[in-house]
Amino acid sequence: MKHQPKTRRGDPSLTRRTTTTMLGLGLVAALLLSGCGESKTVNEAHVKLAPESARVDRAEPSFSNPTSITNPLFPISKLNQVIQLGEEAGDRLRFEVTLLPQTKTITWKGKQIENRVSQFVAYKNGRVLEVAVDYYAQADDGSVWYFGENVDNYEKGVIADHDGTWLAGKDGPPGMIMPAKPKVGDVYRPENIPGFVFEEVTVKSVTDAVGGPRGPVEGAILIEEKLMDGTIEDKTFAPGYGEFRARVASEDELYTAAVAVPVDARSEAVPDELSSLSTGADDIVNMARFQDWNKISATVGALVSTWGSYRKDDVPALLDQQMSDALNALKTAVGVRKAANVSQAALDVDRAGLEIQLQYRSVANVDLARFELWTRQLIVDKGAGDKAAVTGDVAILETIWNRVAHEVDDSTGRRKTIEAHLDQLRTAVNTKDLNAAADAASKIQQVIGRT
Repeated sequence: MKHQPKTRRGDPSLTRRTTTTMLGLGLVAALLLSGCGESKTVNEAHVKLAPESARVDRAEPSFSNPTSITNPLFPISKLNQVIQLGEEAGDRLRFEVTLLPQTKTITWKGKQIENRVSQFVAYKNGRVLEVAVDYYAQADDGSVWYFGENVDNYEKGVIADHDGTWLAGKDGPPGMIMPAKPKVGDVYRPENIPGFVFEEVTVKSVTDAVGGPRGPVEGAILIEEKLMDGTIEDKTFAPGYGEFRARVASEDELYTAAVAVPVDARSEAVPDELSSLSTGADDIVNMARFQDWNKISATVGALVSTWGSYRKDDVPALLDQQMSDALNALKTAVGVRKAANVSQAALDVDRAGLEIQLQYRSVANVDLARFELWTRQLIVDKGAGDKAAVTGDVAILETIWNRVAHEVDDSTGRRKTIEAHLDQLRTAVNTKDLNAAADAASKIQQVIGRT
């Protein structure tokens, strides 16, 4: 997985993974970029490129078994889902990276190369910013190559543009995203279409250790990544996780892998405490409608006690912090007795609990629970009269459904029924009918139930 969420210049409301900066007149230098034989342009005034002799991505790769991606530093075919958490200039960032079941065949230089497909979803302060589908293939030497991405950038719940979208063979060459055996000083270009998308990576260290969600992880590498506009990112890739941490000092941005499966999976059943947290949070959302503050306060107290008992176990640090913050926000909301804030805070507690449950449940099972949770989020947002939030909720419901629909048994027509209600949801938000949207969301809840 690969992404650089950074705020678009002049539009602080939209986070971006890939830089597609237009190059200024008089600053563009024509360079021969011999990786895969492409000649393009890059802003030399902003980006000081490494010497060609340092590059390890200049030979044309061959692909005999491209969907078996076994490179431990980019194990995308074995990485079912990763949750990354962080901040950018005080805003909360959250990313979901999920392996999809299908593959995509991409034609490059007359050869058809089958790619693994991964879905990336970016949220800022709980709202959707980007949904992208990425394509990867492993070469015969063990290096992993990036064949493009299909990007939807969101603003106020609707697609604003598709900036960052590119496809190998159509727009330019694929780019090496991980060498087979990285060495200090190696240089490669994960995206190599200057003037459109461009990144140059230099390996800085190959002997790092990181504090993973379940303990120390040895064998990580540290890289420096230069983007087309001159932005510098420091990234760490770790065995079993792929991209583990990224820092952009100029944007006050840092994010880290909070949990990944299967590497962080546990063999036990879901602990009772986690189930109780989910049930209690759901109860609070229902009680908030009637503003029964005594019952709400008692339930919050029980949740705090339950969490205090469970967190004595080995909880990944970022997930621990996320749940503690969510519970503190819930206590604060109850203290000011504002029902809408209480409902939102309770949903955040439930969402944080699902992140922890990902260690114990299948990705499909957790995604179905997330799907149901977003129907409840939509109803809360409708109650607040927030049209943009409701529209974004529908986008996320469609996004999660796209990755989990194949797991829903349709022998009784359940899948078709949910999809019919999703169509009703989309029609409702397109016509700005929030009542119809909430009604369709309630119907989905009835079909899918709590999972």
